[in-house]
Amino acid sequence: MTKTKEFQTSKVFLVSFAHFFHDVYSAFLAPLLPLLRDHLGFNLTFAGLLSVVQRLPTIFNPLVGILAERTAARYFVIITPAVTAIAMSLIGVAPTKAFLVLLVLISGISSSFFHVPSPVMIRKVAGNRIGRGMSFYMVGGELARTVGPVVALGAVDLWGLNGLTRLIPAGLLASIILFYKFKQERISDSMSKSTGYEYLKTIRSILPLIGTIAMIFLFRAAMKSALTFYLPVFLESRGESLWYAGISLSILQAAGVVGTFFAGSLSDKIGQKKMLVICSIASPLLMFGFLYTTGWVQLIVLVFTGIFLFATGPVFLALVNRIKSDHHTLVNGVYMTTTFLIGAIMVMVVGLLGDYLQLETTYKIVAFWSLGAIPFSLAIKDEN
Repeated sequence: MTKTKEFQTSKVFLVSFAHFFHDVYSAFLAPLLPLLRDHLGFNLTFAGLLSVVQRLPTIFNPLVGILAERTAARYFVIITPAVTAIAMSLIGVAPTKAFLVLLVLISGISSSFFHVPSPVMIRKVAGNRIGRGMSFYMVGGELARTVGPVVALGAVDLWGLNGLTRLIPAGLLASIILFYKFKQERISDSMSKSTGYEYLKTIRSILPLIGTIAMIFLFRAAMKSALTFYLPVFLESRGESLWYAGISLSILQAAGVVGTFFAGSLSDKIGQKKMLVICSIASPLLMFGFLYTTGWVQLIVLVFTGIFLFATGPVFLALVNRIKSDHHTLVNGVYMTTTFLIGAIMVMVVGLLGDYLQLETTYKIVAFWSLGAIPFSLAIKDEN
């Protein structure tokens, strides 16, 4: 996978395809939370803890990045869809909360080994259109999170909660396909022999940008957690059916696919800074609109909310992958560790607030909180 100036469409689609199959299974947890709560008996705080556990392995993403530079990391991308499929398809038969935590942890480890090297693969084949490449990549993930809730709820509707295990073969098949497609591809042109000092020097050089992105993410993460992870529970608390709650989550994620697809290419034209500022202003306003509407109007507002909520994903990745460095898997690892941990903490915070203040009040608080992303978006520099 030698870096070229040309946008290699077929290879970009290939990596995005892998992203889709992996993340379909990762998307099972949120829509099934109401059923899992009834089955095992836990509160919103424990639900938030599950998300923290799933993201906990991201602490080691920088180490995964270094390992990816020193090994045949393409096999990380090949194997992980099968591992995640097995773990997440077993959550319906988890006999205890401890076993559920273990399955979620395994899926989190698998996710880290997939998400660290795969954006670097995109960078190598996207040429000078990194923003567009990251849009395709993120579309794979967001489309998976759109399809995932429907697949999970459909399987439960057909076969019951235990029937999720019937979805395991599809994940195994995906890894088999990826093996035949990826077995000759390389993420790095040569195995890295860098020293620990060189890795530390790289980390120090990216801290200003990562720090600014982290602050933007801090203010937006609570809103994103509320509107994704807790959306089914929130809508059920308002008296909506489980299917309406699941479909609403899919609508939000589908809108996110649209936002993700266009945001990266648009940011290549108008700049990543302008794109982040637009999203930071629009998202909280639309969330308030979602809270004070009902029925079809609410769903329409939810569509626009999803567009701007998810649009920052490829923009962040484009910013990070424009950094001039010899260690892009490490750079991606540091970025993902930072954002995933912030996301995990904010999921937990939203769960705690939801238990003590109710989700209705919590949603209003996080909408106000997200306005804090605006000044940090203005501080971003387009070129690094």
